[in-house]
Amino acid sequence: MVLLYSSDLNGICYIETASLDGETNLKQRQVVRGYSEQVSEIDPEKFSSRIECESPNNDLGHFRGFVEHSNKDRVGLIKENLLLRGCTVRNTEAVVGIVVYAGHETKAMLNNTGPHYKRSKLERKVNTDILWCVLLLILMCLTGAIGHGIWLSRYSEVPFFTIPEPGRKLIPPALAAFNVFWTMIILLQVLIPISLYVSIEIVKLGQIYLIQNDIDFYHETTDSTIQCRALNIAEDLGQIQYIFSDKTGTLTENKMVFRRCSIAGQEYCHEENAKRLESYQEVDSEDEDSADHQCGSSMHMSKWQGHDCRAVNEPLNRKSLSLLSGSHSALGREDGGRDAPCSGHVAFSSPIETDVVPDTQLLKKFSQISSHSYDQSEASSKLSLETMYITDFFLALAICNTVVVSVPSQPHQKMRLSSLGRMPIKSLEEIRQMFQRLSVRRLSSSPLPSVKESSSESPSSFVSKLSVFRMKMASPALDEAAQRAAELHNMDSPENSQVPQELDMVNVAVGCEHNSATSSIELSPLPKLCYEAESPDEAALVHAARAYRCILQSRTPDQVTVDFPGLGSLKFQLLHILPFDSVRKRMSVVVRHPVSNKVVVYTKGADSVMMDLLRTASEVDTNNSEMEQKIKERTQKHLDDYARRGLRTLCIAKKAMSDAEYAEWLNHHFSAETSIDNREELLLESAIRLETELTLLGATGIEDRLQEGVSDTIQALRKAGIKIWMLTGDKRETAVNIAYACKLLEPDDIIFTLESQNKDACASMMSKILEGIQKNASKKQPGQKLGNVSASLSTQSPGFSAGLVIDGWTLEHVLHDSLQNVFLELTEKCRAVVCCRATPLQKSVLVRLVRSKLKAMTLAVGDGANDVSMIQVADTGVGISGQEGMQAVMASDFAVCQFRHLKKLLLVHGHWCYTRLTNMVLYFFYKNVAYVNLLFWYQFFCGFSGTSMTDYWILILFNLLFTSVPPIIYGVLDKDVSAEVLLQLPQLYMMSQKSLAYLPSTFWITLLDAFYQSIVCFFVPYFTYYGSDIDIFSFGNLINTAALFIILFHLLIECKSVTWIHTVVVVGSILFYFVFTLAFGATCKTHNPSSNPYWIMEQHMTDPVFYLVCLLTTCVALLPRYLLRVLQGTLFPSQVLRAKHLDRLTPKEQREAIKRWRDDCVVNCRVELHATSGSFSSVTGAVSEEESVASVLPTSKTPL
Repeated sequence: MVLLYSSDLNGICYIETASLDGETNLKQRQVVRGYSEQVSEIDPEKFSSRIECESPNNDLGHFRGFVEHSNKDRVGLIKENLLLRGCTVRNTEAVVGIVVYAGHETKAMLNNTGPHYKRSKLERKVNTDILWCVLLLILMCLTGAIGHGIWLSRYSEVPFFTIPEPGRKLIPPALAAFNVFWTMIILLQVLIPISLYVSIEIVKLGQIYLIQNDIDFYHETTDSTIQCRALNIAEDLGQIQYIFSDKTGTLTENKMVFRRCSIAGQEYCHEENAKRLESYQEVDSEDEDSADHQCGSSMHMSKWQGHDCRAVNEPLNRKSLSLLSGSHSALGREDGGRDAPCSGHVAFSSPIETDVVPDTQLLKKFSQISSHSYDQSEASSKLSLETMYITDFFLALAICNTVVVSVPSQPHQKMRLSSLGRMPIKSLEEIRQMFQRLSVRRLSSSPLPSVKESSSESPSSFVSKLSVFRMKMASPALDEAAQRAAELHNMDSPENSQVPQELDMVNVAVGCEHNSATSSIELSPLPKLCYEAESPDEAALVHAARAYRCILQSRTPDQVTVDFPGLGSLKFQLLHILPFDSVRKRMSVVVRHPVSNKVVVYTKGADSVMMDLLRTASEVDTNNSEMEQKIKERTQKHLDDYARRGLRTLCIAKKAMSDAEYAEWLNHHFSAETSIDNREELLLESAIRLETELTLLGATGIEDRLQEGVSDTIQALRKAGIKIWMLTGDKRETAVNIAYACKLLEPDDIIFTLESQNKDACASMMSKILEGIQKNASKKQPGQKLGNVSASLSTQSPGFSAGLVIDGWTLEHVLHDSLQNVFLELTEKCRAVVCCRATPLQKSVLVRLVRSKLKAMTLAVGDGANDVSMIQVADTGVGISGQEGMQAVMASDFAVCQFRHLKKLLLVHGHWCYTRLTNMVLYFFYKNVAYVNLLFWYQFFCGFSGTSMTDYWILILFNLLFTSVPPIIYGVLDKDVSAEVLLQLPQLYMMSQKSLAYLPSTFWITLLDAFYQSIVCFFVPYFTYYGSDIDIFSFGNLINTAALFIILFHLLIECKSVTWIHTVVVVGSILFYFVFTLAFGATCKTHNPSSNPYWIMEQHMTDPVFYLVCLLTTCVALLPRYLLRVLQGTLFPSQVLRAKHLDRLTPKEQREAIKRWRDDCVVNCRVELHATSGSFSSVTGAVSEEESVASVLPTSKTPL
């Protein structure tokens, strides 16, 4: 629905899109430009404009169209003007709009394509083996048909048992054989295990239940546990070979903490804040509810109520600095106890993120900022220029974002009944007539001026008259206290420089004694504010600005209000917002500065793109060019240092424009907004045109700490034979340092950094690396050159381990068809791969490449919307319910709370699910083939007539009831090795990873064993009663009973852990069989005495031969398998059997045995590496810079 009216005075509608993308933070939607000035609700009957939009599609993030008025003026439409079906309106009383998509054409319905079905690897194998069973069935039926034809042709006369057709016509042997073929199909169709699919689904459901109820997956902080969203690929968890992991929010906590910044080439280390973070410990959720951990509020900005001003006017020492910065002070707790906290309701608002301690040096410079100093910033004074840089830097932090500002007392409430709901309901006929009038009437009035008329005016009038499209704006209106506070701050403006003496003031002298004469920062009463950001980076920067009292107070469609110390309350006219995208890797806001009255563009983004957008020396005055160059060089050094420390970096820049320049750009941008075809490309070109000739203000370093247990999890997964790739959008230094910190890369690893600007150079360098790897030199002295950089091997390790680091630019070349095989060959030689500056599309392409080319089982894990495509492409997708919404969780097969949960999910539950299901599937094939063959062997003694020696009720219920529950319990509860041993010995995961439990040879051996047991089960009773007058059903009852014992005891032999549940089920199945057959034989009396099942079981129960035959048959049939398992467990034990014996040891003996096991694994790995890999030989020849920028760079071996 296109939004035309909102009860909000600013034309804003607040929505919650949790049902669409899982995000619970408020989002803003804006009334179409030109309609926000409506005072009353719009009347749909008077709407005369024409709306043209794109065809229905499932893209939730884009909407293209325009509104054309009767005077041919066009107003562009984008997603902020659209209310999607499925969203919930919040904090807005009434909205009115025009429906553009309805029913199945809505974006919500188009995204609802049903469950994304993935077939497991085991399921594909089972389908292949079932085809073999079909072929076996056809062969058995052909044998029966041919045998029946031959048997009939042996009679020279018409057999007495042949029943002629009507008209006394006899059936020829060939036709009789054809009929017997289909009779045999019906009789032996149990060989096709249709019930296997039902049993598999039941077993998988039981396995999922056990996974979801594992207490180890519970995360107390978020009060959540694992979610199994796909029920059909649980066994794939035990066969994973490659893991593709995002970094931010997956390996890290995604709690962005402001650590360092660089302004005008001067670095501010924020050591006080670093000390706070080192000693910081998260409090319990109950403590957070009682303490003053309000989201978005640093404690030093609370109202100073009930305090003596004299106590506050003291100079700022270390204690008062922590008090000002928002540490857990008595002031913050005293004041915050009266307000309801909102940290539990808003993302990115934990105390560790919001409480930033200012840097004392920077805070001292803040005290020198005033309206007079800012006006004089054009002077050549170094102090004035630095003041201007600091001011613009923090204004950019506070303004250049899409943060929604609200107050804690304003909860997310559902919209109330609007006046539309109180209108009398019209009849269907009236509604039909109204739409008929709408289709023919057009009004001549237009809510917007003509573009042509506006363009002919002066630039200033053009800018003032032509409203600009805004992407994400406005905030809920502040309460009365906030308005009063804003009024007080307005008195600090240049027009009202005289501050009334009645106002409470707090003078903070930074780094001085009590009698030092320094400027002071004036603190005024402020409301508690909540910042609802779409990303943790935005929230961290806004909270950092707030720590220095550069406070984002409100945001409306037309302006952004910022309270700045020394300048008062600044109201910026918001002209335009260019949102962040993965192509530009930056975002910008265009505002009119209230002090200079100039159009200013504030931009923040990645340094890899921002540094190329700065002004060159030819574009800068001679006086400033040298200074800006020094600022650029120093800032780049600081950025490199931040990256080496593992911090996330952003560059902050600005650009001042004249009204004429802005009007010219705006005219082009307006045409791009109102176009439907190639709209994204035109908007991208317009944004690039604006973001040029920037002035670098500074840079920020934000820390994203590792999650708990990430290092141990990665080490365990690598010991399990799983290769881990880290795919991230961060810069190389940050990604490599995080890889070292989480032990994805080891200090002794040789790191190849592949960077190339063209495909040929990339291919040449990969070939050189492979040649160096494949050459098997005995030793390599440290310091020898590999490529163009020295790379030394550890002399302590006879083998080697290598890691590959590749950036997004080189990935474009590597993913070319001609280089894919070489790249994959190179990655197979490396123990870890780090892809930095990777786009979401490149992530999914890499996963698809490894999955298709290497035929490997892949798992992708991520937490954000940029990981959705990667998660959906992988064999198994795992989403982490982090702070970036629930898009990854909603697209995943499994959702966990922490990365460390992957360890038990794969090594324990993955191993269990695979081994349980494979053993159950093999047992099902065995059971069906063994029982069907009993009917097949009988055909040799009944002329292949398709006769059964068992009553059909018993035949049907044998697989349906008597032997159906034990294999299901076997598939759900069987446990070959305990969870504790599996976690301590990750190497056991390789057994399931290599599919050793379900090899093709295992399948055929199982079928041969089934044939053998069926032969024993049939012919032992046959020769026992050979020559007797036993009837057919009595003979069949004996075979059925022996088959039941054989099949159930076979299951007990295969069980790795027999529990009381197994015992109850097996004994219950036997008892149920006897009870049923006794009852059936006592009640079912037919009219054919020769084939009567009446009283058969009762007679057998009194015959000792019956028990002897059942015992003998069972022992002879199961003896080979039992002896095989005994020999295998004693003479040739597998790794799993050895590990199973560890469970029987005492805890002390078990620890010693596991230690010896690990030592043996280390020795074997070293011998294998020494035998297969050897060392590197030097690669002669260097690639010139003209040919390639590719390099083989060993990264520092010292982790962070």
